[in-house]
Amino acid sequence: MKVVAVVGYSGSGKTTLIEKLLPVLTAEGIRVATLKHTHHRVALDTPGKDSWRFKQAGAVASMLVTPSAMQLIADIIEESDPVRLAERYFADADLVLAESFSHADCPKIEVWRAACSATPRCTDGVIAQVTDVATADPHLPQFALDDIAGIARFLMAQLK
Repeated sequence: MKVVAVVGYSGSGKTTLIEKLLPVLTAEGIRVATLKHTHHRVALDTPGKDSWRFKQAGAVASMLVTPSAMQLIADIIEESDPVRLAERYFADADLVLAESFSHADCPKIEVWRAACSATPRCTDGVIAQVTDVATADPHLPQFALDDIAGIARFLMAQLK
């Protein structure tokens, strides 16, 4: 199993990117699970919210991690490391897309929109940028915000 964090500032399009990637990846036979991190207390499993949207888009499982609970089993947890959570709960997945775990020790794809920030959010572990910023890091693979097929191919190559 591979865990990749999708990171970026609020409103950059992280959820939308994952939602669009799920049908493409699952159509290739990849079993994808999602993790979503939030610092806010939220009602869990509400139609229209992120974790509900991920499941509707095809994730084999979805987990929303809050400071006091998680959607999958609703137990209070202290650990919010996406790699350990994925190992514990998503052993049957090929790929886990972990949204908003910007400080996690795992590979990261940064969604960086010029309208959200003049600088990227992360510096550690970024393996690619999905961006509309012309001055993005030239040493990283770059994808346009709407290049879902290219991003999916990149993720599939990461699984090999």
